Amino acid sequence: MANPTHRHSRSRRDKRRANWKGQFPNLAECPECKELKPPHRACDHCGYYNGKKILEVVSKEL
Repeated sequence: MANPTHRHSRSRRDKRRANWKGQFPNLAECPECKELKPPHRACDHCGYYNGKKILEVVSKEL
């Protein structure tokens, strides 16, 4: 395989890496409690998914 014959500068390297950005996760509103949750997952706050109670949520007392 061929190898590069000339070294790339730092600015050229950094221009290539400039497009690697973090992304915010997609979030949907829970129809039961109106909290944000990942789509297609049971809600962590109320335990509902698709209009049915799936999880029993236990609140932590301090």
